[in-house]
Amino acid sequence: MKYSNITEGTFISRPNRFIAYVNINGVTETCHVKNTGRCKELLIPGVKVILEVSDNPSRKTKYDLIAVYKGDILINIDSQAPNKVFYEWVKGSGLFGTDIYVKPECKYKNSRFDFYIKSGDRRIFVEVKGVTLEKDGVLLFPDAPTERGVKHLNELIDAKQNGYEAYVFFIIQTEKCLYFSPNRETHPEFADALRLAVKNGVTGVALTCSVGNDELTVLKEAEIRI
Repeated sequence: MKYSNITEGTFISRPNRFIAYVNINGVTETCHVKNTGRCKELLIPGVKVILEVSDNPSRKTKYDLIAVYKGDILINIDSQAPNKVFYEWVKGSGLFGTDIYVKPECKYKNSRFDFYIKSGDRRIFVEVKGVTLEKDGVLLFPDAPTERGVKHLNELIDAKQNGYEAYVFFIIQTEKCLYFSPNRETHPEFADALRLAVKNGVTGVALTCSVGNDELTVLKEAEIRI
């Protein structure tokens, strides 16, 4: 996926989940943060950030904060990006065949999965999770407790037991990754749910991404250690 009209700035502070103060060309600007997660290990005063400039004159904030440098590693933190990246990638990946129907946001019982895919006689539900938390080269999810994530895994198990194929994709929003693992320290319940899901036939896939100032694209599959 591509962004348009990109600029750089220096992160100052984040007074709440939705906005940040960023120094852009010597001026302190109020920017929308496209990720309501904590991102505490990334959004540190003084770090270089990447922003997209909005062309909507009626918006309260002119800038969207979309990526952060962690040392020399650029990490995309746009929480809307993983679904867009997956949608672009899956159609040409060949993973589910060459002639596939992909429907975003599909309801199943008490959940709404990110994608429903049909390929021949195959019926597939897919849930997508964006991963931004990096520790010593290991990428972890979640960065905060997510009961919604646990619910999705349990619903994927149910879908699998009712004749569907079920997948959870972890879109790693950076390139450097030794392996992916559920963040047991932060949310043991999610780690247990992922292990149970895989045991019951849900397929887990982790994909790293090539990250540029103005783009995010799937790079390759990463190892998962549960």
